[in-house]
Amino acid sequence: MSPLLSVPDLAAALQAGSLALFPTDTLPALATTPGHAAAIWTCKARPREKPLILMGADLPQLVDFLGVAWLEPWLEKAQTCWPGAVTLVLPIQGPVTEALHPGGTSLGLRVPACERALELLRRTGPLATTSANRSGEPAARDAREAAALFPEIPQLAPLPWPPGSGSASTVLAWSAANTGTPVEWQTLRAGATVPRDEGRAAC
Repeated sequence: MSPLLSVPDLAAALQAGSLALFPTDTLPALATTPGHAAAIWTCKARPREKPLILMGADLPQLVDFLGVAWLEPWLEKAQTCWPGAVTLVLPIQGPVTEALHPGGTSLGLRVPACERALELLRRTGPLATTSANRSGEPAARDAREAAALFPEIPQLAPLPWPPGSGSASTVLAWSAANTGTPVEWQTLRAGATVPRDEGRAAC
């Protein structure tokens, strides 16, 4: 059975390089600090070309952590969709992107609508995250299933966790303009929150 740790203790374990399991508004997250992101690919037997998501407690935390200028449409979309079950993929480069998306030129970001997750993220700062599953297998839907898959990884206490939606987040990507085509949001995955307009996605 996975060790159960309080928010302060799990935050300390994460900051020391541990992996962790905690609830979100969608599916349980498998997480670690960005500097230890490689451990997630190893743990899940996941191909490194599949990027991870940077999850934060709020928009200002992510903006400050990444240290890059955000376009106004990015800020507007984040303010509309977060906290919530929407991942925004933005053309952000730098060391954090390289850690979570090796060789890539974009980074997926999310602020979950789950107070237990936000409490942890306020202590740790942004975390590299993914669903709690072995690569190619169904994602864990609750703490029990996550513990069965990863019995050695500590979980956020107490149990039970607040239930998530059971579906992955919707993924919206900022698309660079082609000739004669305006820059717009593109839906890469319709998940727990389904955009009203697939061409110009909204939350």
